[in-house]
Amino acid sequence: MSGTGEVQEGSLPDPDTVLAAVGTGVWRWDEAAGTVTLDAEAARLVGLPAHAVTVASANIRSRFHPVDWNELDSISRLAITEGTVAEARLRIVDEHGREIRVVRARCKPLVDPRNDSYEMTGTLQEVTGASAGAAALSEVTGDWRRSREAFLLDAGRALAEARSTAEVLRVAAGLSMPGFSPDGLAVFGSEGDRLVLVGHQGHDPSDVGPFTEMPLDSDYPAAEVIRTGHAVYLSSPREYAERYPAAWPMVERFARRSWAFLPLTAGGGTMGAWLAAFAYPVRFTPDERSVLTTVARMLGQALSRASAAETEKELTQGLQRSMMPDLGPRVPGLGVAGRYVPTGGGLEVGGDWYDVITLPSDRIALVIGDVQGHDVRAAGLMGQLRIALRAYAAEGHPPDAVLTRANRFMAGIAEFGATGATRGQDGRDGDERFATCLYVEADPATGMLEIARAGHLDPAVQMADGTVLMRPTAGGLPLGIDPDCDYPTTRIVLEPGETMLVCTDGLVETGGHDLSTGWARIKATLEEFGSENLEVLADALIGAVYGPGSHHTTGPLTDRRDDDIGLMLLRRTSVPESGRAARRATLAIAQTEPERIAEARLQLRELLHDWPDGEQVESAELLVSELLSNVLRHTDGDARLVAEVTGRPGHRYMRVEVADSSDDLPHKRRPGELASSGRGLLLIEYLADSWGVAPRGQGKSIWFELGEPEPGADRGDRTDRGDRTDRGDRTDRGD
Repeated sequence: MSGTGEVQEGSLPDPDTVLAAVGTGVWRWDEAAGTVTLDAEAARLVGLPAHAVTVASANIRSRFHPVDWNELDSISRLAITEGTVAEARLRIVDEHGREIRVVRARCKPLVDPRNDSYEMTGTLQEVTGASAGAAALSEVTGDWRRSREAFLLDAGRALAEARSTAEVLRVAAGLSMPGFSPDGLAVFGSEGDRLVLVGHQGHDPSDVGPFTEMPLDSDYPAAEVIRTGHAVYLSSPREYAERYPAAWPMVERFARRSWAFLPLTAGGGTMGAWLAAFAYPVRFTPDERSVLTTVARMLGQALSRASAAETEKELTQGLQRSMMPDLGPRVPGLGVAGRYVPTGGGLEVGGDWYDVITLPSDRIALVIGDVQGHDVRAAGLMGQLRIALRAYAAEGHPPDAVLTRANRFMAGIAEFGATGATRGQDGRDGDERFATCLYVEADPATGMLEIARAGHLDPAVQMADGTVLMRPTAGGLPLGIDPDCDYPTTRIVLEPGETMLVCTDGLVETGGHDLSTGWARIKATLEEFGSENLEVLADALIGAVYGPGSHHTTGPLTDRRDDDIGLMLLRRTSVPESGRAARRATLAIAQTEPERIAEARLQLRELLHDWPDGEQVESAELLVSELLSNVLRHTDGDARLVAEVTGRPGHRYMRVEVADSSDDLPHKRRPGELASSGRGLLLIEYLADSWGVAPRGQGKSIWFELGEPEPGADRGDRTDRGDRTDRGDRTDRGD
């Protein structure tokens, strides 16, 4: 200060001078780098030579009372959460665990968002008058044991949660043992008569070459540990060089001061050795050896579990790769995508599968199926059945013959292949299995699909305009139940731009859904993502079942991987021709299946889901029921339904045609007031815009059409719309 009381510029001393004058040191702890930087005063306070130094954090940690250090860590994390300064009193101890002074630490923790690590920058200052007198010279015993127990609990939990060998090694490297921590770790295993390095932490990869592989009878501590099953503790470089003179030149360059080699045991045997190397002298007291031994046991168990899990995962992935086909480009005009997702538990491989088979004449076959069960036997049966189906398809058999032969094959292996299984009271094998299957033969040139089904879900088709319909197909029992079962073939046409979905029941029923609610979920996904490429659509379907959004739909909030999922998508990629039907639904109803008339009404209702006139939809359903019932009642053949919607929105019309094999043409009747039949054609004449009967080469077809009402038009104009010139040719054809 000047005489006038003004502060002169530069009159204050620099911060380092001030801190030194008041006995305050500065330190910085970098958690990510694992180092601590101290100035001269801070180094003196923690018991190091009084000059600036950067050392490993484990070396500094051994200078603090273990309880105080753990407390500082907790306070620091709380300060990070609250955005405040961490302050704690820390006892400095010597190499024998005796307290020599007390310091006050004030630190500002800062978090690195890239790796979630933090660093602390702050000060250390000795607290005068805080010595506990004679108590300050007592060894850290009770606190050590309490800290050790807490550490072992945390270490056991962390190692139990590790799922891979690399993760186990990362957890082991991050363990901060009470009062002492290694700065170099390595895990060794044995393969035959060789000692191999499994993994390491704290070493430069270029320096571990000599330790990667060496004879198991070599003069190296880890080899001796595996041979004998006994731990080796080396407290000093001199002791290391005396006991292992051949190995000492290889480790001298690491500048470590103490080493512990401990056996890794699992299942009653020694599976490897764990190296813990220290950059400072460690006496390896009984307490320290107890901690290291316990950690080694937990580490051995964790590595054993991780190795088993990795082996199982490799086996699972290998099975999946061998069972799932390559869905690369195959036939021009058709696109194919597939997904298989195993159930959440066990081996994660089960009985679901799909396949694509190249057939003669540029055709392809799509196969999807589900063998009962989620175990290894189901996977084995699936593999055998898949090979058999490929063989039958390659022989050139049609779909019904392929499934008939596969059914007999499955019945044979299901009955005689379950060796050692218990038998029921009826004498049948208690582990007999069956399989559902859907076989589709596709012709890329015409879009014709020939489908045979064995107890499987029906396929679904998304049309070019986004409408999604379930395609009912004829079928038989699941494979393996009745060796003499037949499997009829259903033919449908996949129009250009349309996509067919075939899947196993896991896609529909997973998450607590039944067939109805599960299908509604899948249908909504198809309508939303159907215009995307097949790979995106396949991922979206899996996401609808397992993704976050699936937990907002009907079903329990549990692990949704309760069943395997298999799905395939087939799209006819050619461009739709103008004038072709925008939507088409087909259905065949046998004489013995009158209950399927309800399916026909449902198909028609779904086909007309966006038709603006609800009364017209009801009229169409009524007429379809009437026409199909007449075929089943008055003829001896099956009824075949074809429904189409064509035209632009606002100018569309629907055409429904029911064909049969009878040559007898219908005729109008004038039923009496109490008559129970004879009104079918009268209904068609009254409700349809136009209708007619078209003779065929064998049989006939009855058809009717309804035009979409124009916006604002009165329903009374329906007959006028039906007599427009552009539709007269269709009417004339049938009359």
